[in-house]
Amino acid sequence: MHFLYPAFLFALATLAIPIIVHLFNFRRYQRVYFSNVQFLKELQEQQASRRNLKERLILAARLLALLFLVLAFAKPFIPHNQAVTVAKQQIVSIFVDNSYSMQTLSKEGSLLDEAKHHAKEIAGTYGINDRFQLLTQDFEGKHQRLLSRDEFDDAVDAVKISPQSRDLQQIVNRQQSLISTQGGTASIFILSDFQNNIAKHPLKIDSAVNLNLVQLKANKLPNVAIDSVWLLSAVHRPDENEKLVVRLHNYADQKADRVPLKLSVNGIQKAQGSFSLAARQVQNDTLSFSGLTAGWQRGELQLQDNPITFDNKFDFTFNVKNQVPVLLINGDKTNPYLQAAFATDKFFVVNNTQDGNVDYGSLSGYPLIVVSDVKAISAGLAQQLKVYVDKGGSLVVFQAADEELPTYKALLQPLNAAWPEKLMVEPAKVSAINVQSKIFKNVFEQLPENPDLPVVKKYYQLTAPTQSISENVMTMQGNQPFFASYKSGRGQVYVSAVALDEEFSNFPRHAMLLPILFRITLLSGHDQPLFYTLGQDETIEAPVVQLNEKQVLKLVKGTNSIIPDARTQEGSTLLFVSDQLKETGNYELKKQDSVLSVIAFNDNRQESDMSYLDEAQLKKIAPGGNFINAATPSLKSELNSINIGLQLWKLFIVLSLIFIAAEILLVRFYKVDTQRATVTV
Repeated sequence: MHFLYPAFLFALATLAIPIIVHLFNFRRYQRVYFSNVQFLKELQEQQASRRNLKERLILAARLLALLFLVLAFAKPFIPHNQAVTVAKQQIVSIFVDNSYSMQTLSKEGSLLDEAKHHAKEIAGTYGINDRFQLLTQDFEGKHQRLLSRDEFDDAVDAVKISPQSRDLQQIVNRQQSLISTQGGTASIFILSDFQNNIAKHPLKIDSAVNLNLVQLKANKLPNVAIDSVWLLSAVHRPDENEKLVVRLHNYADQKADRVPLKLSVNGIQKAQGSFSLAARQVQNDTLSFSGLTAGWQRGELQLQDNPITFDNKFDFTFNVKNQVPVLLINGDKTNPYLQAAFATDKFFVVNNTQDGNVDYGSLSGYPLIVVSDVKAISAGLAQQLKVYVDKGGSLVVFQAADEELPTYKALLQPLNAAWPEKLMVEPAKVSAINVQSKIFKNVFEQLPENPDLPVVKKYYQLTAPTQSISENVMTMQGNQPFFASYKSGRGQVYVSAVALDEEFSNFPRHAMLLPILFRITLLSGHDQPLFYTLGQDETIEAPVVQLNEKQVLKLVKGTNSIIPDARTQEGSTLLFVSDQLKETGNYELKKQDSVLSVIAFNDNRQESDMSYLDEAQLKKIAPGGNFINAATPSLKSELNSINIGLQLWKLFIVLSLIFIAAEILLVRFYKVDTQRATVTV
């Protein structure tokens, strides 16, 4: 047994007072004379014995009552296996979950309000000299310091709902990072509804830390959310039809019927409809719209799904261009067939350059680069083209008539694309085209039985890497690739087995050349994503821009404005926003007064799944921690039991009262003077 306030034990010296009173009874006796005391002798002896027993019982009752009263003030307890060190300043870290799911209503209001109340209640169970850390989903710098109890209560009152969502291990690591700088033992409290996605694996916890999980019970509610969107076209032209694919997710265990969905672009409604989803089903729906003008498009999807509304809106942006630039990297002279093909449509703006004069810094501005008739690929050009493809660019390689094969292998092999192995001087014919390829999608209304396919006079035999992700667009006899595509990084590489020269084939003048080049261009593009997600450490790739000390980039939405960390790297401008953004929506990226792009940010959909871990699952995730149900009526008592152990002061108060009552009963009802002497005369 231990004592919370052992200094009170000095009061045990007061036990001497009843003993002194008992030993030195200073009552003055009055002498009474009797004529004959012979008949009282036996009675006096009996009364003295009974009086001594009574006085000793009263003394024992007084001593025990005083003993238990002193012990009660010393706060005795039997330590818990995770009890904190008594009489030493404690470090207590309390995490208050303020994610979107904490907006759910409970019997006492919102879960966030309940969590804030319990956070103050937890702090109240500790001493006034103990120090506290408040942590929320925002992981703000101001929360990486220790507070007094009053400061802690004020900080808790200021907590608001946040779009951030962290997993349990991140939260514990953040709490331990502050505790580790203080040394000694400490206690961690996590107040949350503990959704299923908050933890996937058992926690790694420092042995010197006492972990307590306080679960707030929420009503299980149905919810439907928009998880993601994407456009089927890579390049967007004015007044063309666009198709938007929407991924819908029913997170509930019951069917969702006829949920309204509306699409608006630049504040104008473009499409609407309704959908039904089975329980826990994920479904993709396609919305078609048109009538767009050139410039940045601000899209918004809105569905009606109550009572959970934080994930009912989804923002996205994309750019509709009047023209698309194409870079042609040539050898000694410009390829006339490529020049003539792109000149048929003013939508394509062609920029010709020789392989020795390529501006590497401008490569990221082209959705498509075509390499043609280059005899030898330099190492610098090969390296820059790889960076370009890895970032999402599309590269088309037409062989040169007298190329140096090793330089092409050095270019194509790192891109996981086929490279020319040797020149085959023998006639051949394209035997098949892959009509399932996205290049030929919507090109043929009906493919004829005997189509006119290119005739080959000579070609390069292509050798593909074993790990490549490839697709043969056109194939020659013997299953030799004539024109093939390869996935590389975020981009695509297209390789032709022949040069665009009539000495190799009739492909330069064939009708297939034009639709292939146009479709590749329209499928190309490494524009910025349609949206980003708040709370994720994503790198935002912005348009290439020159920066100096006086000109900074800003993200602006209404009256909100932040200055992101901007860096120029490998010909790209990269933005890092970290946790600066707190609000979803469309932000304009500005350099002074000019708008460079419009970027959309949405909430993390991890909070959309309103299913929760139970006690058994939480104990499995944190086997060394304490599980506390916030709905228990005696939360403070349970916390005291964990922090201190089994407290005995109430028992000792009761025992003290019992012995006081025993003393009163002895004094009141234990009579020693009621006997009568009986003498026979």
